[in-house]
Amino acid sequence: MDILSILAELRSEKERLEEAILTVERLAVGSMTKRRGRPPKWLASVKAEAGSSGPSESLEPKKGRRFSAATRKKMAEAQRKRWAARKANTKAA
Repeated sequence: MDILSILAELRSEKERLEEAILTVERLAVGSMTKRRGRPPKWLASVKAEAGSSGPSESLEPKKGRRFSAATRKKMAEAQRKRWAARKANTKAA
Protein backbone atom coordinates (compact mmCIF):
# COMPACT_ATOMS: atom_id res chain seq x y z
CA MET A 1 0.00 0.00 0.00
CA ASP A 2 1.22 3.48 -0.82
CA ILE A 3 2.39 5.60 2.12
CA LEU A 4 0.63 8.71 0.81
CA SER A 5 -2.71 6.94 0.63
CA ILE A 6 -2.20 5.61 4.16
CA LEU A 7 -1.46 9.14 5.39
CA ALA A 8 -4.55 10.51 3.65
CA GLU A 9 -6.69 7.79 5.21
CA LEU A 10 -5.24 8.46 8.67
CA ARG A 11 -5.85 12.22 8.32
CA SER A 12 -9.47 11.66 7.34
CA GLU A 13 -9.90 9.30 10.30
CA LYS A 14 -8.33 11.92 12.59
CA GLU A 15 -10.74 14.61 11.34
CA ARG A 16 -13.69 12.30 11.88
CA LEU A 17 -12.56 11.49 15.43
CA GLU A 18 -11.97 15.16 16.28
CA GLU A 19 -15.45 16.01 15.06
CA ALA A 20 -16.94 13.20 17.15
CA ILE A 21 -15.03 14.40 20.23
CA LEU A 22 -16.23 17.95 19.68
CA THR A 23 -19.82 16.75 19.36
CA VAL A 24 -19.62 14.77 22.60
CA GLU A 25 -18.05 17.73 24.39
CA ARG A 26 -20.82 20.02 23.20
CA LEU A 27 -23.45 17.58 24.40
CA ALA A 28 -21.73 17.20 27.77
CA VAL A 29 -21.45 20.96 28.29
CA GLY A 30 -25.03 21.51 27.17
CA SER A 31 -26.41 18.96 29.61
CA MET A 32 -24.55 20.38 32.62
CA THR A 33 -26.43 23.68 32.67
CA LYS A 34 -30.03 24.43 31.91
CA ARG A 35 -30.28 26.94 29.13
CA ARG A 36 -33.11 29.34 28.64
CA GLY A 37 -34.69 29.97 25.29
CA ARG A 38 -34.32 28.31 21.94
CA PRO A 39 -31.66 25.60 21.58
CA PRO A 40 -28.69 26.51 19.37
CA LYS A 41 -28.66 25.40 15.74
CA TRP A 42 -25.60 23.21 16.20
CA LEU A 43 -27.46 21.14 18.80
CA ALA A 44 -30.32 20.49 16.40
CA SER A 45 -27.89 19.38 13.70
CA VAL A 46 -26.09 17.09 16.15
CA LYS A 47 -29.35 15.48 17.22
CA ALA A 48 -30.39 15.05 13.59
CA GLU A 49 -27.09 13.36 12.75
CA ALA A 50 -27.31 11.12 15.80
CA GLY A 51 -30.83 10.05 14.88
CA SER A 52 -29.94 9.30 11.27
CA SER A 53 -27.09 6.94 12.16
CA GLY A 54 -29.32 4.32 13.78
CA PRO A 55 -32.36 2.51 12.50
CA SER A 56 -35.15 4.99 12.07
CA GLU A 57 -38.53 5.32 10.50
CA SER A 58 -38.98 7.15 7.26
CA LEU A 59 -38.84 10.91 7.59
CA GLU A 60 -41.91 11.35 5.41
CA PRO A 61 -45.07 12.14 7.34
CA LYS A 62 -47.65 9.42 7.49
CA LYS A 63 -50.50 9.85 5.10
CA GLY A 64 -53.80 10.53 6.80
CA ARG A 65 -56.91 8.51 6.26
CA ARG A 66 -58.94 9.53 3.29
CA PHE A 67 -62.72 9.68 3.29
CA SER A 68 -64.68 8.56 0.30
CA ALA A 69 -66.91 11.05 -1.48
CA ALA A 70 -70.01 9.34 -0.09
CA THR A 71 -68.68 9.53 3.46
CA ARG A 72 -67.82 13.23 3.07
CA LYS A 73 -71.32 13.85 1.75
CA LYS A 74 -72.87 12.09 4.77
CA MET A 75 -70.68 14.07 7.15
CA ALA A 76 -71.62 17.36 5.47
CA GLU A 77 -75.32 16.53 5.65
CA ALA A 78 -75.04 15.61 9.34
CA GLN A 79 -73.23 18.89 10.04
CA ARG A 80 -75.94 20.84 8.20
CA LYS A 81 -78.57 19.13 10.38
CA ARG A 82 -76.64 20.03 13.54
CA TRP A 83 -76.38 23.66 12.48
CA ALA A 84 -80.05 23.79 11.53
CA ALA A 85 -81.00 22.42 14.96
CA ARG A 86 -78.75 24.96 16.65
CA LYS A 87 -80.20 27.85 14.65
CA ALA A 88 -83.72 26.66 15.45
CA ASN A 89 -82.88 26.65 19.18
CA THR A 90 -81.48 30.18 19.07
CA LYS A 91 -84.51 31.53 17.17
CA ALA A 92 -86.92 29.85 19.57
CA ALA A 93 -85.16 31.24 22.63
